Amino acid sequence: MTHNKVISAEQAAELVKSNDTIVTGGFIGIGFAETLAKAIEKRFLEQGQPNNLNLFYAAGQGDAKTRGLNHFGHEGMIRRVVGGHWGLAPTLGKLAIENKIEAYNLPQGVICHMFRDIAAGKPGTLTHVGLNTFVDPRIEGGKINERSQEDLVQLLDINGQEALLYKHFPLSVALLRGTTADKDGNVSMEREALPLDALSIAQAVKNSGGIVLVQVERLTAQHTQTPDRIRIPGILVDHIVVAPAEDHQQTFAEDYNPAYTGEIRLGEQASDTQPLDARKIIARRALMELQKNAVVNLGIGMPETVAAVAAEEGKIKDFTLTVEPGGIGGQPASGLSFGATSNAEAVVDQPAQFDFYDGGGLDQAFLGLAETCPEGHVNVSKFGPKLAGAGGFINITQNTQDVYFLGTFTSGKQQIEFSEKGLKVITNGPLKKFKKAVQQITFNGSYAMTCRQKVTFITERAVFKLTPKGLLLTEIAPGIDLQKDILDQMEFTPLIDDDLTPMDDRLFRNQPMRLDHPGSRPMQQMRALMKKVLQQGTESCSPFPEPESRLVS
Repeated sequence: MTHNKVISAEQAAELVKSNDTIVTGGFIGIGFAETLAKAIEKRFLEQGQPNNLNLFYAAGQGDAKTRGLNHFGHEGMIRRVVGGHWGLAPTLGKLAIENKIEAYNLPQGVICHMFRDIAAGKPGTLTHVGLNTFVDPRIEGGKINERSQEDLVQLLDINGQEALLYKHFPLSVALLRGTTADKDGNVSMEREALPLDALSIAQAVKNSGGIVLVQVERLTAQHTQTPDRIRIPGILVDHIVVAPAEDHQQTFAEDYNPAYTGEIRLGEQASDTQPLDARKIIARRALMELQKNAVVNLGIGMPETVAAVAAEEGKIKDFTLTVEPGGIGGQPASGLSFGATSNAEAVVDQPAQFDFYDGGGLDQAFLGLAETCPEGHVNVSKFGPKLAGAGGFINITQNTQDVYFLGTFTSGKQQIEFSEKGLKVITNGPLKKFKKAVQQITFNGSYAMTCRQKVTFITERAVFKLTPKGLLLTEIAPGIDLQKDILDQMEFTPLIDDDLTPMDDRLFRNQPMRLDHPGSRPMQQMRALMKKVLQQGTESCSPFPEPESRLVS
């Protein structure tokens, strides 16, 4: 290692050839090589080269507008995309939906394990993750459109158990990011929020005979840190590109937050109070389910609010929150900084985090709810012309024994009012979430029941439990009309628990819940209230025979 590896972004872009397979690291904006992606895009727009590229990535990378993987969303530039999450790169999603590229959606955790397995020269990645979801070749095989004909997932029988084998392929170029590099290419990440899967990608591309390009913030003549702080060894790095500050934000929302790297530790000051709205009510109800000392995953979107509400209620230390790209403990960030963690106890590589998840290490998981059906299947990945992708959703929901899906009862803009008496629906959203059938199976409720998982659905006006016979309505918000606000807003009739009770009225008050104290509404009063409500014409609202289920009589 005697030559200078530092080159310009333009020189780096010239190294990418048409038909190459590019692998990108990143999580939303964390760890994404924005300077390198922009340079490759600029060369294509000016020269038409490189074209027919194949893009391979694990986590979603972008801002849902122009940054991140959106730089590759030009017709002719890309031939095939294999990715874990698509929602943050609408330019690519549009090409996929219009059938202009080959497009595949595989689980995020599987893909980051594929990087590691390709590096090790294994013939494929073998796992149970994805069984009975749209990734399963018996359903869709992870194919997004008709143009995607190659089978990348194979069903196998391993000692009498079903498993999926994910096909490997050679990799040409890695686009990675770090903080500081020496001229030999040794890269540290002291100002990065996460190391992600950078090492696995670098090893996989290098062992495939490809080139590894790394964007950094700064150079050093010689690293002063201990060798264990080098996240990408120079033997794996072909070239280094120094990025301008505007292309090297720590996240797509923040230039640099020292709490994400452990440079500082935030005190125990009170968290900003969240406004009382549907999201907060759902997060509060979810918080009531969190077990003391549990290891928990919070998904992107609605579940992010659970961390904020837990901090607001002084409960953030009662359990250990984790996020799939590697953060353990502390308080996960939200929005375009999601993935980063303030005051983390530890940060591990993304493949290692998914090892822990896939093996059942999580006690509880809280994920988003886009749509469900009588069987309890959940779709969060594809909605007509809108392509979101699964991300780590499949890994997490299949391998956690206690799973919660959080979302508003209807989709789109809805108007609701809150008071100490409960909730009043003024206007429902234009789309129903509780449908006769989901558009895509990201989570298979029937399979979950065979695996004896506990599955709960939490909305601002109702709570459901999944049973072997289907969804069971267990709670509704005080003030809600069961027929008009619940049953009429569903495309199917659920089971109804004969112990149906109102949701805790503390959820709807604009003040702390004080969870260490019992609720103000006695159980007898709640039961009496529900009996009165249910006598208003809700008999025979379940399709299942009464003797075999808990129904309102």
